[in-house]
Amino acid sequence: MYSALWCSDCLSAKRFLDEKNINYEYIDITNNQVAIDIVKKINNGKKIIPTFIINNKTYTNPGIKRLSEIIRQ
Repeated sequence: MYSALWCSDCLSAKRFLDEKNINYEYIDITNNQVAIDIVKKINNGKKIIPTFIINNKTYTNPGIKRLSEIIRQ
């Protein structure tokens, strides 16, 4: 999960995953240029978070409903 503490959508997604006891790697992009570059590459030059890579597929700011569907697959 590419994310940042100042991002409300990120905090919601993180809370959701924590409540469901789902393991994930949290990568804060705030002061991490490598992570920022990855997020921009995934999102056509835009710094959009949260961005997830799940089973080699990318999901950009999927929202809780979509995230729930993704993790059930």
